[in-house]
Amino acid sequence: MDQQIVNAIFIGSIYALFAVGYTLVFGILDILNLAHSAVFMLGAAVTYSMVVNHGQSFVVACLVGLAASAFIGVVIEYICLRPLRRRQAPAIAALISTIGLALVIVAAVEQGNVGSFFSWLWVDGANSVAFPAGTVPNPTWHVGDLTLEATKVLIIPISIALMLVLGYVMRFTQVGRGLRAVAENPRAARLMGLDVDRMILLTLVISSALGGLAGILFGLALGDISPYIGRDNVEVRGLAVIVLGGMGSIPGAVIGGYLLGLIEIVALVTLGSNASGGVAFAALFLMLVLRPQGLFGTRLRERI
Repeated sequence: MDQQIVNAIFIGSIYALFAVGYTLVFGILDILNLAHSAVFMLGAAVTYSMVVNHGQSFVVACLVGLAASAFIGVVIEYICLRPLRRRQAPAIAALISTIGLALVIVAAVEQGNVGSFFSWLWVDGANSVAFPAGTVPNPTWHVGDLTLEATKVLIIPISIALMLVLGYVMRFTQVGRGLRAVAENPRAARLMGLDVDRMILLTLVISSALGGLAGILFGLALGDISPYIGRDNVEVRGLAVIVLGGMGSIPGAVIGGYLLGLIEIVALVTLGSNASGGVAFAALFLMLVLRPQGLFGTRLRERI
């Protein structure tokens, strides 16, 4: 059981890092950016391609993957959201727009094969691939009954450190105060001299970079990279996490990520692998019925 708890902490770190990007956009814009799962996938796919197809070191590949993910944040703002915001379109229009962008990104990656326009990005079609052995050092340690792989162990402090940095920025810096002002009242923030569009763009860039990093870490540790990893592995789980923790709450997203990871591991141990896949759906449904604001929504939302 100790090994399973370690696994829960590891997978919870991935969920939390992914969900923080989800909830950051929701907290500022009050919309769900459903292209976030495609950004998660794109970060992993670009990094893999830079290593395998273009012979770059993992560090350089990661930087390119993060830059590609952040660029998609710019695309989301300028193509999917800003035109609709200026026309005062309803929130459902922005939701559908981000879904459409996600489908375009997944289709572009899926169609990548040798000789195609997208071959620089991906050449494996719909196949699942993994980073070659030795891409990064990955020693294995045995501590009592625990088996610890370096790539999985390092994901935990990396994720926690990034979330702490983001929390500090949001609470104690001028940028964070500007973002919170925009989230509270965009019109008042504009009257106070804030460039609201710039703040929203910054939010989407940060959110997408975090989503892309979560995808890179997921692909590195689990050896599963394909055009569908965002849709199949984290999209619904990310929604479940932000509902569990409280919509728009960064601390809630962190807590919800680790909570969902623990719930899934418990389901895996007690009910088997077939049941664990439906845990996110069950958690999402029960929370929406029993406590729509999330476990910590009211208290934590006021503190952000």
